[in-house]
Formats: sequence, structure tokens, C-alpha cells
Amino acid sequence: MILVVAYDEDHALGVIRRLEAAGREVVRIDLADFPARGAITIDYAAGGEPAHLLTPPTGHVRLDRCRVAWWRRVRPFTVDRAVGAPRDQLFAAGETGQALHGLLHSLDCTWVNPPALDSMAHHKPYQWAVARRVGLTLPRTLVTNEPERARRFIGEVGVGRTVFKAFVAATEDAWRETRLVKAEYLDRLDAVRLAPVIFQEFVPGADLRVTVVGDRVFAAEIDASATSYPVDMRMVVGEATVKPVALPASVTRALLRLMRALGLVYGAVDLRRRPDGQYVFFEVNPAGQWLFVEERTGLPITAEVASLLSRLDDRGEPAEAARPAAGRAA
Repeated sequence: MILVVAYDEDHALGVIRRLEAAGREVVRIDLADFPARGAITIDYAAGGEPAHLLTPPTGHVRLDRCRVAWWRRVRPFTVDRAVGAPRDQLFAAGETGQALHGLLHSLDCTWVNPPALDSMAHHKPYQWAVARRVGLTLPRTLVTNEPERARRFIGEVGVGRTVFKAFVAATEDAWRETRLVKAEYLDRLDAVRLAPVIFQEFVPGADLRVTVVGDRVFAAEIDASATSYPVDMRMVVGEATVKPVALPASVTRALLRLMRALGLVYGAVDLRRRPDGQYVFFEVNPAGQWLFVEERTGLPITAEVASLLSRLDDRGEPAEAARPAAGRAA
């Protein structure tokens, strides 16, 4: 059985359709159904194996036969409205997390990606440290909530040559694009003290979205340099030129080393190729989107994700990226 932990978003549903068409048993759960709309049971009967049972709105799910689980995209728990006080809501959500995450971690299955390692890998400073160790090039970067440090950095790199961005660019209710620092923003830098901000040297060139699925690497060039917003290709994908490309072997090897060091089986990597041919690493998103690339290039990423989950369901191969890092984390 293949467990998919995701809400009903296009990427998960597309992979599930492929798996079910191939005759695979697939169960999807949405963490937002718990505890308000779903039940959690872990029954340690005397002398027997524990029974792991979830009851989302779609019906009972026995997880004992789960051989592979895909940690795709999750939402926060939903607490019943009968729990009125904020303190009690936090308690109920915390208890749900202890039970449900403990249940999922206890499953004897292969994870794509292991949830704990997935969570760690979402932290950009950690990614950057690992990326440097495996030989990837990073742009000049400053993270700070000290306005004077931000001013010095911008003064050294240059107004119009420095970008600023959020750690979490997209949430359910907000989108925060990467922006160039303009002269009129300098008077607002005191607001940096309210929360850390990422400042980076602006890197000219073509973006690359590199989707890594196990040991398969799918690279697409997204050239937004002639669009209305070349600073952040995510804002102008429809205007950009998108095509499949081959990465230099050295870059591919470094990205695979990065994935294994982070313990990730799946990840969507953002690079930029400078005009001089140098590749610069920005980040890897352990739950990154790929359909916008697949639809423009024909790269068979959905099919490869489904194929990887099927192979793991057959126990035909280990998830090589996850195993050594999972051992270190333990």
C-alpha cells in the first residue's frame, strides 16, 4: 500500500491517478482533517502487534501494510470549534501532533521524503551550509534583523544590485516575491528589526528549475531576462522561455550529493546560470512544484514520481538519498 500525505492539490492527485491506473492501492490523508474531522487510534493489544488506524472523512485506513509513504504537502491540524480557548486549541493541536506524527514515524516503510529530514531541509541556512560543503556556489548573502548591517551590505553590493526575500515566500494567504532594493526602500530599513530578512547579491542570467526524483534529474531553463519581471521568474513564468536542458555533469553530481546529504529523495532545486556559465545555487524545496515545468517542456516528472513510489512499494530498491542521512539524524 502507498500512503500519500497531502491535501487535494494537482501534483498529488496527478500522481495518485497514475498509481491507481497501474493497479496500485493508494490511500491519501490530509493532516488538516485531524482531529476535528478524523480519528487516530494506536492500539497496543496484549501480546500482539500494534494496530495503527486512521479514520479520515473517507473511511477507516489501516496503515500496517504501508510499504512506502509520500510526504507531499501538508496543512495544519484543524481543532474542533468546541475547543474555545486559544490555550486549549494549542493544547489539542499539540496532542494531535504528538499522536499522529508519532504514528507516522513508527511505520515500517520508506518515506519520500522522511518527514523529519524534510522539515530540516526546509530551513535555508541549513541548505546553504550543506550546499557549500558539496561544492555548490552561493550568491553573496546576508540574513539579519539588524538595520545597520543591512545598510552596510546594501552599500557594499549596491542599490539596484541587491535583492531581498522572505524565508517562506508562499503561504495559503500570501505571496512574497523577491524584490530589488531601490533607493526609496532605504528609509524603511528600520523595519528589518521586526524579523530576519534575506539580502542577496542579484545574480543576472537564466533560471533553472531542477527536479530531482531519486537518482533522476530533470532540468529546465526558465529565461525571464526579457520579461516584465526578471528578478523573480515565478512571477512571469508565462512570459518566460522555458525549455529542457542538460546540466554539466559536475553540477548534476553536486546536486545529487546535496540531496543525499540532506536525506531527501525528492526536491525541486532553483539555480541561476550567469552569463559567464557559472551555476549559482539558491535553494532546494523538498515539496516544490513541477507541473509548470512539465507542461511547458514535456519532461516526464509526474510519471517518474509515480514510478519511484511503485518501485519502493515493490521493495525493489531502497530510497538511497534518505537512508544514510536518516541514520545520522537518529
